[in-house]
Amino acid sequence: MALERKLKVAVRDGLHARPATQFVKLARGFEAAIEIERDGKRANAKSSVKLMLLGVREHDEIVLHADGADADTAIDQLAAFILSSDAGIGDGPETAPVAAPPSADADMTGVPASEGVAIGPAFAFFPEVLEERPRALAPAEVPIELDRLRAAVAGIAEALTRRATPGEDAEILTALLEVLRDEEFVGAIEALVTGGLDCVTATLRAGRQLEASFAAMDDPYVRARAEDVGSVTRSMALSLMGRQDVSLADLQPGAILVADEVGAWDLAHADMAAIGGIVCRRGAAVSHVSIMARAHGIPAVVGVAIAPERLRAAAVVALDGGTGVVHLDPDEPTRNRVTARIAADAEARVALEVWRDAGPVLHQGRPIEVAANLGTLKEIDAALRAGAHGVGLFRTEFLFMERRTLPGEDEQAATYRRLAEAFAPYAVVVRTLDVGGDKPVAGIAFPHEDNPFLGWRGVRMCLERPDVFKPQLRALLRAAVVGNLRVMVPMVVDGNEVAAVRSLIEECRAELASEGVEHGAFALGIMVETPAAALLAPELAKEVAFFSIGTNDLTQYVMAADRLNPRVAALNRTEHPAVMRAIGMVCDAGSAAGIPVAICGEAAARPDLIEAFVRMGVTELSMSPASILRAKQCVAAIQVG
Repeated sequence: MALERKLKVAVRDGLHARPATQFVKLARGFEAAIEIERDGKRANAKSSVKLMLLGVREHDEIVLHADGADADTAIDQLAAFILSSDAGIGDGPETAPVAAPPSADADMTGVPASEGVAIGPAFAFFPEVLEERPRALAPAEVPIELDRLRAAVAGIAEALTRRATPGEDAEILTALLEVLRDEEFVGAIEALVTGGLDCVTATLRAGRQLEASFAAMDDPYVRARAEDVGSVTRSMALSLMGRQDVSLADLQPGAILVADEVGAWDLAHADMAAIGGIVCRRGAAVSHVSIMARAHGIPAVVGVAIAPERLRAAAVVALDGGTGVVHLDPDEPTRNRVTARIAADAEARVALEVWRDAGPVLHQGRPIEVAANLGTLKEIDAALRAGAHGVGLFRTEFLFMERRTLPGEDEQAATYRRLAEAFAPYAVVVRTLDVGGDKPVAGIAFPHEDNPFLGWRGVRMCLERPDVFKPQLRALLRAAVVGNLRVMVPMVVDGNEVAAVRSLIEECRAELASEGVEHGAFALGIMVETPAAALLAPELAKEVAFFSIGTNDLTQYVMAADRLNPRVAALNRTEHPAVMRAIGMVCDAGSAAGIPVAICGEAAARPDLIEAFVRMGVTELSMSPASILRAKQCVAAIQVG
């Protein structure tokens, strides 16, 4: 069966490395032949390389083509991916500081890639350029060379897999693996070898042709993938030559890495904690070296216009990753200024450490909790280190996304229980499944919606799919035996939805009791993120145990401004009087009913809004772990009165 569907791409920044990788993985799960068409050009949707070279960007119009027995299912699931703004990019697109004008004493400026100031001895990383030395193969040598090539690919894949520990780096290394294992890339090399060219030269030639194709693309995300192809090509060629490359493992702690460019492959072999800073002649804020530097808190500047000889000769380097300023062999006054800046930044971080173990701060007799927003169990340690007072929002959708089947009840129960145990006795608030057309999940067929933010999502979907919702509720009841678990329901607009959820909970409780399965009870609250819930807060407060205000969605709904649309970004302000009035209404209703009110949107971490929220009556602020210490400090600074 041959099918096609025309779509407008909603994936933020388009199908660059990580979204392309996730899309290809999804496509490979179907037997049907699948292609994407953009501007009359088609690409195999099961090839990461070909897909990225197509240069599909956000807001592009594309056509999905599928031909095979499961074409209809493939079209539906791939279309759902294309229509999701957050598909394949985790918590959102990478952002980087905007370049600032150079200071008067700066040696040079580049692209600010990762914030922070550093100074240290230079570690020059200028690997030898690999030259092609073509050698014609005798017919009998071709099978031997092909075996060598396949062994090299397998060895490098194994090494990359070992390095791919959980976190941001793992996603980047997975993207490298996709290039390495791409059938069309490896096939191009094999074709050259079959034609009589030695495998080293064939690898270099095919790799450089592909790298040039990426470098010629208009889209900066796609263009930045040229470094990935170059890294993989070099690693394959060196492996085939039986040689080791220059290693970043020799870098001394605190040294500033200076290079023409550094690939994710190179950084995968480095002790990231030892790198004091990074300065590269090439690269972009969206390149993988920049992304990895930000993930590890390493100051970095890329795209510095300087002769390689001068960069290689530098003994000491100072840089400001927030402005893009770089000093080579700085004079004493400059060193003193940079050193003073580093000391001041360190002092500010240390000053915040005193709040790590601080308990809830009282304001007018009310304890103000500062909790963490989490999406996976991998984030628990960071939240605990930051001194989180429990979890104010655990996003369960990450359990469901990026997998072929729905998670079972046992898996969910184990996850929720581990989460609750990690933060006991502090409360852990688990949000029930919050997915829709913008967050596709295998096992749930979402219809096409022009505006999925206003569509079949959250509690609306869950109540219509008890086969999905009841296993989650049963798992939550089983995890509730820990004693600190709370559950909140998203996208509520009236009390009928709360009553329907309670009915299902009671049904699940009765089933567990009849089966002799240990379970407990949890407090049920709602996420206030729709204007309807804010307007009906006094009535809803009588039906639930707590409110948690989701400022991200509440703001976009109150302001009628899509928070993902840059053209109306100026309207998406939580501090707008209309949004603040809605928050105040919810707080007043919570106070009158004697139930706690939390804020779990991004605004909860804003120093300029924390005092206003607390004075309104908010009793908990929940945010990313990195913001917790500063938020505690802000709460403590609020004057009573």
